[in-house]
Order: sequence, then structure tokens, then C-alpha cells
Amino acid sequence: MTARFDVAVIGLGAMGSAAIAFLAARGVKAIGFDAYFPAHALSSSHGDSRLIRLGYFEDPAYVPLLKRAYQNWRSLEARLRTDILTITGVLQIGAPDGKVVGGTRASCELHGLAHEALDKAEMARRFPAFQLDDHEIGLLDPQGGYLRPEAAVMGYLKLAAEDGAVLHFGEKVTAIEPDDAGVTIVSGTGRYRAGKIVVATGSWIAELVPQLAQAAVPIRQVVAWYQPQDGFATQPQRMPCFLRDEGADGSYFGFPAIGVDGVKIGKHAHFREPIDPNQPNPPVNDADNALLDSFIRKRVPGAAGLRVKATTCRYTMLPSEDFLLDHMPGERNVVVASPCSGHGFKFTSVVGEILADLALHGQTDLPIDAFSFARI
Repeated sequence: MTARFDVAVIGLGAMGSAAIAFLAARGVKAIGFDAYFPAHALSSSHGDSRLIRLGYFEDPAYVPLLKRAYQNWRSLEARLRTDILTITGVLQIGAPDGKVVGGTRASCELHGLAHEALDKAEMARRFPAFQLDDHEIGLLDPQGGYLRPEAAVMGYLKLAAEDGAVLHFGEKVTAIEPDDAGVTIVSGTGRYRAGKIVVATGSWIAELVPQLAQAAVPIRQVVAWYQPQDGFATQPQRMPCFLRDEGADGSYFGFPAIGVDGVKIGKHAHFREPIDPNQPNPPVNDADNALLDSFIRKRVPGAAGLRVKATTCRYTMLPSEDFLLDHMPGERNVVVASPCSGHGFKFTSVVGEILADLALHGQTDLPIDAFSFARI
């Protein structure tokens, strides 16, 4: 006999775990599937920290979603009675009219967000870990900080289970068969039936959503941790999280010494090397280490001590570098979530709400028009 559910969620990483938690909290009979285990190393939802910032340089249209995300993160913390979101401020560093600083300023001004511009001298006084060129500034978003991804994913899964969701780990969904009355889900161990499904499988998204085969590209990402030379200057009170605009050379991100491994840094999208999502992440190599070592010595000399470790993870990028939150074309019973293009984790708490809305009502009051199949 085929098991039947109101909604099935395929992929229980960041977006999927949040979606099934919101669904279960609304009393929906829900089931979730993941081919691996929670917050596993082949996902994009591990690694001890993720940036969150309110002044969004990518597009001011993200800000209303971020405001809701902050509210939802605090609600999650209250229910779990644990810390997930920590405010340190986020510094955007670069040329005043550059993509990162200029875009952040425009976003802050449009939405009336608090921000503070600091010239090179003021940056040296207040945040001595950083090194600026003469023409550069730092733009401080005081409401920015970092999230703990493993705590968030595990927390959402815990709440989903407490609210009655059925969670299947180590069970890969191999096919979905939508029809007018719902969707049949086929896995390696069984068949299930749901009225609606949410597909949130990250770097494997194209396996179940073939329309994304050419558009959703998994790439290799590398991050490294350093024991700082100046342990005082790199504490969160003296070194906010940061984004640094290197112009044609891309942008870098980093975190203060918030754990035993020290300061964490990475380059957004790294070398943009495509990977096979069904293979282990490629190991860190000499070119990866050289890139990050060179950056930290030049731009964050206060943190440029011993490199303790480096690891690879993965982004899944759309050409626009935006998100995808929409129904599969021609299939109103299938909601597609992700890829999140390397900057989506901070939105997890609001995306879960959006996905529950789309699955249950076919629409949401939250602004997601930019994240449709039509925009790909």
C-alpha cells in the first residue's frame, strides 16, 4: 500500500528543513526525504558560520525578505532556546562607488537602514585587523552578523519531527511523477503519494527538475581558517564579519575568530569550477591555498597567522545569481526551491515560510516575483 501525505519535501538541507518545519507547524501531514544525513558535508549547509546582512548590495529587492528572515530566525531561537543568529555588524569594504559598497549604500538609503561610512583612518582606529587602500572605505551594516548553519538545520528538523513530520534519511528519491491529483514519489526503497511536493535538493536539483540541467551549475567553493597573529584585533568586538570588493578579481568574505579554528575567509564562487554533485568534493589544492593566503596577508594582516585548515564545499549557481522559488512549469503540484547561488543561507528562515505558502496555497504574500522560472 502506498503511503499518502499532504506534502512531501525532497532534500532536507537548509531550505528543505525549514520548509518541512513550517509545514508541520501548520498541522500538515508531511514527509521529508534526504539521500544523506542532516547537515552533511556534500550539502551547502555546514561549516560553522554563514553571513547575514540587512543592507543587501545584490539588489534592494531582497531587503523585505531579509527583514522577515530576521524575525523568523529570532522565532526559531525562541522555540529552540538556543543561539543561531549573532550580531557583530558586517563591514563592506572597497571603492565607494564599487559594486559592494555602492550597492549596499543604495540599499540602505532606499530602505532607511542604519549604516556608517568609515574612511581609511577611521577603519584603522576602530577595526585594525583590516588594510585599506587610500581611496577605499568601509561601510558598516550594524545589524549584520553570522548564523550557525548546523544548529539551524538540526533545529528545524527537530521542530518538524516534534510537530509530526515523518523524516527519512539515507533514502534517495529517484523520480517524481506528477499528475492532476498529486505526485508519486519514487525512492530506492518505496513509493509514496503526496498532494504537493517541494524539491529542494541543492546541487542535485537538475536530477528531478530537468529544466535546470543547463542553468543550475554546481561549483566548487573553498574556505580556510587562520589562527590570527593578533588575537585581540580579530575578536568579534573588534572585527566584524566582512565582505571585500576586489573589483575585477571578485569579492571575498570573512568572519572574526568565533571558534577554536580562528578567522574564516573565502572568495565568493572561488574559481567557478564546475563539479559532479555525485562525486566527493575535490580536495583543497595549492592554488586554493595560495589564493586565500595571499588575500589574507594583503587585506586582513591582523588575521594572517597560521592556516589551520581549509575545506571544499559547493555552491549551485544560476546565471543571474538569484534564487529560484517557483512552481515547476506546467506542474502546479511541484514547487522548486533553489539553487541559492552562493548567498541563500541567510534567507533560510523566510524561504521555509515561502515554500510552505506555495505548497499549501499556490502563492505567497512575500515578494518573490524575481525568483521565477521565467527569469532564468
